[in-house]
Amino acid sequence: VQLQASGGGLVQPGGSLKLSCGASGRFATINDMGWYRQAPGKERELVATITRGRSTNYADSVKGRFTISRDNAKDTVYLQMNSLKPEDTGVYYCYADIRRLGTMTPMNYWGKGTLVTVSS
Repeated sequence: VQLQASGGGLVQPGGSLKLSCGASGRFATINDMGWYRQAPGKERELVATITRGRSTNYADSVKGRFTISRDNAKDTVYLQMNSLKPEDTGVYYCYADIRRLGTMTPMNYWGKGTLVTVSS
């Protein structure tokens, strides 16, 4: 099972980016999916999560600016980021809670991260 994130890049303050993260491999179900980020010199922090039923949760710092969504048919989670600020700069990591075929217990899988830089 692998997660592949894409969509990062350099954007000016106030701009927008959309991140994508798709799961590949053999698995039974994907439960929660989400995004974390890690700024230089800081710990990794939660950005947003979404359940299979599409209930969402956001960090206070991104509420009203970021939107998480998912396409269960494509095993993909998205993060639409608007009104970006310099403090949103960091490496964004996607994760998914996946139950592999033949198992009963789901496990967390992580993508390698995609860099988002917000700077003028």
